[in-house]
Amino acid sequence: MSDKEKKQEEYVRQTGSLRERLARVKVTRWVRFGIVALIYVGWTIWMQNAWLLLGLLLLGDIYITQFLPWGAWKGLPNGALRTVMSWIDAIVYALVLVYFLFLFVGQNYQIPSSSLEKTLLTGDFLWVNKIVYGPRVPQTPLHFPLAQNTLPILGCKSYIDKPQLAYHRLKGLRSIERGDIVVFNFPAGDTVALKAQNPDYYTLCMQYGREVIWNNPEQFGQVIYRPVDRRENYVKRCVGLPGDKLSIADGVIYINGEKQPQPEHVQFFYYVQTDGTRIDEALFGELGISVEDRHMLADGNYALPLTGQMKATLERLPWVLRVERMPDDESETMMTYPVGTDYGWTHENYGPVLIPKKGMTIELNARSLPLYERCIKNYEGNELALRDGKIFINGKEAHQYTFKMDYYWMMGDNRDNSLDSRYWGFVPEDHIVGTPMIILISFDKDKSLLSGGIRWNRILRTPNPDKK
Repeated sequence: MSDKEKKQEEYVRQTGSLRERLARVKVTRWVRFGIVALIYVGWTIWMQNAWLLLGLLLLGDIYITQFLPWGAWKGLPNGALRTVMSWIDAIVYALVLVYFLFLFVGQNYQIPSSSLEKTLLTGDFLWVNKIVYGPRVPQTPLHFPLAQNTLPILGCKSYIDKPQLAYHRLKGLRSIERGDIVVFNFPAGDTVALKAQNPDYYTLCMQYGREVIWNNPEQFGQVIYRPVDRRENYVKRCVGLPGDKLSIADGVIYINGEKQPQPEHVQFFYYVQTDGTRIDEALFGELGISVEDRHMLADGNYALPLTGQMKATLERLPWVLRVERMPDDESETMMTYPVGTDYGWTHENYGPVLIPKKGMTIELNARSLPLYERCIKNYEGNELALRDGKIFINGKEAHQYTFKMDYYWMMGDNRDNSLDSRYWGFVPEDHIVGTPMIILISFDKDKSLLSGGIRWNRILRTPNPDKK
């Protein structure tokens, strides 16, 4: 077919009445439209928003009527330009598909730290299922789908702040259960000093003072606010559910007064004393202790995160004289949640604390307010003030508060090396992303790819063997 004939055919296709256009549509396009329309209607029912059915008009025009010149670029005389436009068309289509896949089905996630070792290892790449708990409707809908909050290379924001939609979660398969490994947005990541993100902004303010953070951008960077769904993704184990009373004694978790079983691969820091013999690379490799977790002390001995099995392995060695738990650090009481308030709690001995539940009412007083202030103000959007020793919420004196959302308590299995709820508090339900379902691949950053850098034994394994 000549170029002239192609242009004539394109002209005929883009002209004519609705009846003429429908008469020219091939059966294959009707079939494709039918499949896409059924999927779209199912999605609309899931979203519980009838207004979205108007999108069928757009789909109908794309596949059937084509009043809008969707494929006009195919008639361009310049072959190079047609090639460029074909690539742009394919990329836009792929990005839209990825956008919906990541929002409503799941996405990949990389384990960046050792807080969940040995259940999850640094370098694990997970597939996170969002359907299990029900996916969130995007609160920040205008964002680049392949970046959480910052575009690579460019270093700028990957999202547009407005519009912001109200929190809404679609129906899932089940609710969060105790023992689930959960991916969620970092609750204390609402305000961020871009050059100093660890520790979080609120801990920095306690250490240095808010004015110092804001007045020294060369040291701490620009201070910005991030919407809920654009905050950093964290992954921890859920150990406390809404309405639970949680406490920790000597590293052991108690829920409503009942001692909880430890995860199979739970780790604690141990003091390892030797007769002067150094632990070599082979033994570190056998134990599975990464380079960043190997701590040589001033006395020549070690502080190491160990599971019960790893501890037993070391104790059998004749040159290992002593393996015992590192003592609790009582100086950190101001660093545990709520940061800056001294309840006398440490990461080893914490609580008791009541985890908020939707519809639950608590008494507000000088003792309880620091625990729940962030929930009331930051997460549930109320104005909170203290005046003359009295508590005011939205301008009215308050002696009680009833929570609007469910909250969860998250902790790492590497108990002495995990920044978790003991340091930044409750995780609101609107921060929940999903649960990891499978390990896609795993890389050992301490080894090259050709020398055992890929952990083949972890590929396609469950990320949570403790959940049967």
